[in-house]
Amino acid sequence: MTRRRTGRAQAWAELLRVSALFSVPGDALAGAAAAGVRPGRGTLCAIGASLCLYEAGMALNDWADRAEDAAERPHRPLPSGRIAPSAALAASAALTAAGLALASRAGRPPLAVATALAATVWAYDLGLKHTPAGPGTMATARALDLLLGATASTGGNRGPHHRALHALPSAALLGAHTYAVTAVSRHETQGGSTRTPLAALAVTLAVAGAASGEVLGARPTTTVSTPSGPPAPAPHPHPALPSGRTLPSTPPLPSTPPLPASRPLPSRPPRPSRRSVPSRGLGSLLALAYARTPATLLLHAALNPSAALTERAVGGGIRATIPLQAALAARAGAPGTALALLGLVPAARALARKVSPT
Repeated sequence: MTRRRTGRAQAWAELLRVSALFSVPGDALAGAAAAGVRPGRGTLCAIGASLCLYEAGMALNDWADRAEDAAERPHRPLPSGRIAPSAALAASAALTAAGLALASRAGRPPLAVATALAATVWAYDLGLKHTPAGPGTMATARALDLLLGATASTGGNRGPHHRALHALPSAALLGAHTYAVTAVSRHETQGGSTRTPLAALAVTLAVAGAASGEVLGARPTTTVSTPSGPPAPAPHPHPALPSGRTLPSTPPLPSTPPLPASRPLPSRPPRPSRRSVPSRGLGSLLALAYARTPATLLLHAALNPSAALTERAVGGGIRATIPLQAALAARAGAPGTALALLGLVPAARALARKVSPT
């Protein structure tokens, strides 16, 4: 009985790809950082909703691909008979409902974003995955997930829209990375593509360069100079008399000693900016770590486009999502969030040795 339960738990872990779950919380946390707020209750609701919707997509993906997996991946949980297709479909529906319920706890705007995210996930798995729109659809889902975190973290109904818009640049970079990884994953069962890994490598380097550039969402500061004293009044000329004569000159007044020069008030030191130089330096280092994670694997897959190397490149791209999220958080001025996300990398790598993220 114990062995049967262990085998069933292993099958569900494979179906849901639990090793990839570590790449999900960073979406909401990076969204909160990009919106300029600290993580709070709404952020936790967004993380819970994201985890549920991500797992719903995983279960639905295997349900939709069960016939294809029977020919190409017979070891997967559904074609091997370890999990019934009806159970996978029911789990996907239940997880979708749970994700929407959690998003609703953060307010109506987060619920609207979560609904769009759920619709995108279901559309991808049920019809768009094997079409040219597949990578773009998956990229949209990841971008919406980051925007879900930004919207939920800014307070739900309390006017979050203007702040959530600040997260659009970060969402675009995360979406570009997801597009590249998804494009490579379309060849992971058969391989044979050289251009796609090279294109994904170029996208990775471009995203890393953008993430290590100027602070995302920062506004330039302007300084206002104040004069040292009031301006001297302009002298008024004597008006001319009607006859053309001028007024007689008056004797000069006795000279008075000059007033002592007023001491300038000590200037107040500027308050330290939340987007400090250490945050920018950390963001550059994390962007470099992000690019380094999949770069070698993508290059290997391009030089030898086998199915095994392509699958490894996809796994590296999924793991690279975490340092990218950390880089985006650091560039938005949240180094604490960035370091916390970076701490998920060893756990994701260790679990990926037991359960494949692809």
